[in-house]
Amino acid sequence: MSAPASNSLPAPLAPLLNEEQFRTLGEAPRAERLAAFARLKNLAEPAALAELAAVARLPVATELKPDPGAVTLLPARLVHEFQIMPIQPPAGGDAQSLCLASVWLPDADMADWIATCTPRPLRWHLAAPDRVRQLIVENYGVGSGSLDESDDLSAPAQDTPATATEADADAAVVRFVTDVISQAIEDGATDIHFEPQDGQLRIRYRVDGLLVAVPVPENLLRFQDAIISRLKIMARLNISERRLPQDGRINFKSGGNTLDIRVSTIPTIYAESVSLRLLNQKKEAFTMERLGMDEGEQAQINKILAYPHGIILVTGPTGSGKSTSLNAFLRQINSTDLRIVTVEDPIEYEVPGVNQMQVRPEIGLSFASALRHVLRQDPDVIMVGEIRDRETADIAIRASLTGHLVLSTLHTNDAPGAITRLIDMGIEPFLVTSAIELVVAQRLVRRLCPHCAKPAPVNPLKLRDTLAILGLDPAEAETVHELSSPVGCDRCRGTGYRGRIGLFEILKPTDELHDLIVKRESSRILDKCARDQGMRTLQQSGWAKVKSGLTTLDEVLRVITVIDK
Repeated sequence: MSAPASNSLPAPLAPLLNEEQFRTLGEAPRAERLAAFARLKNLAEPAALAELAAVARLPVATELKPDPGAVTLLPARLVHEFQIMPIQPPAGGDAQSLCLASVWLPDADMADWIATCTPRPLRWHLAAPDRVRQLIVENYGVGSGSLDESDDLSAPAQDTPATATEADADAAVVRFVTDVISQAIEDGATDIHFEPQDGQLRIRYRVDGLLVAVPVPENLLRFQDAIISRLKIMARLNISERRLPQDGRINFKSGGNTLDIRVSTIPTIYAESVSLRLLNQKKEAFTMERLGMDEGEQAQINKILAYPHGIILVTGPTGSGKSTSLNAFLRQINSTDLRIVTVEDPIEYEVPGVNQMQVRPEIGLSFASALRHVLRQDPDVIMVGEIRDRETADIAIRASLTGHLVLSTLHTNDAPGAITRLIDMGIEPFLVTSAIELVVAQRLVRRLCPHCAKPAPVNPLKLRDTLAILGLDPAEAETVHELSSPVGCDRCRGTGYRGRIGLFEILKPTDELHDLIVKRESSRILDKCARDQGMRTLQQSGWAKVKSGLTTLDEVLRVITVIDK
């Protein structure tokens, strides 16, 4: 079954639009017509929705709750095509009627199609397109309009050529994969995981650092092999090789931007598991303030960024925003007076005016070899995506000692750990003390949704225990009586959180630390010395943001590895 979207415009619109506007609106897809109407009338979308409702004499549904009993009445293809959603009737409403939320004015075409599925009388409501689209995804699954249960693609009719049915199935899979990636971009996901399980194909997004299960059509398992093959074709991988891991990349266009998607496949006991890393090189870059740094932290970093030489290291686990911070630092100092060269894998942000190089190990262009060539390019500032081995570390150290400002990352749990990590790589301690000017350890925690977060009273005993676990002074609980807590709304998809914010631990080596480093003392001793000299820890940074209402203690506990020091 396929429900063609109607291109006709309802008669009530005639007095509101001239002929040219009427034609422009008719060319827009149903899901985009409200936005187009708002632009034509120079109105905000809520005002445009209210004007449409008044003209058509239809109510506007603000609190949309899906009707579980009615969801199964309408096929996914029809719901997606018309952008409608069965909702619970308002209090005191006719329980026999089918209440439908629509993103645009309904017409006779829609009513005729719905009548083929149910004889129930229809009660129409207008609603915000974003909310309707969200409910469709939650109740019918991502891409369910492509892989509809009503399309029996595996059993062609006798009068339908098999090749035509296969072509329809292939087109459905192509649409489904595109829908899954597009929905991930809309949800702000950084990764997509296609995971074959026993009896199902599970798809999950990583959003704000957490994995979120994606609602998918029930018949997805039928298309599992075709979906995996489609992804491998898009990434230019060998579809016949299913025994070995493979890596590739996809250029995916979305909203005028081209995304660089890194694809990785591994064989599992059921089928190949495919992971996609979404990289939007044109996305809005972060400033230090937007990263979550306060004025004191920005001042510390800006002071070192003005140095003509030395190394600034950003440390933390994978996915803690290290590359984002480095790019914020580059944008802070980027000017026509400086020649800046970067060596990255991958290039996550494009920085205007900066010479950016992509590492390609398959042809021998590693971090170390690229860095060696960069030094011949007369750079003032060098950014190395990651120090992975002694050779890269040695070249970076020597570059900083010969008059270059070097920015790079390391994988360590805290700032003092970066010092001992370099020494473990084989770098002499006296070189480390001479080169390292600043170490920034960071984590990302989910930011409370500004639209629904509300203050809530705290349990003093629980707060004292939590502060003690974080290594903070439990006495601080005495002065705190309420903290912001997550609630959940449409804008944050009911999670209570929206976006992420950074926690930072900034270490500036002092003379006392230099002596300890030369003596090859452990990171535990270095950490104690740094704290005694005023270094604010990740835990203290997290508690400051909790008191500011930006995040919660549960988030800080979830992200920070607490080590007894």
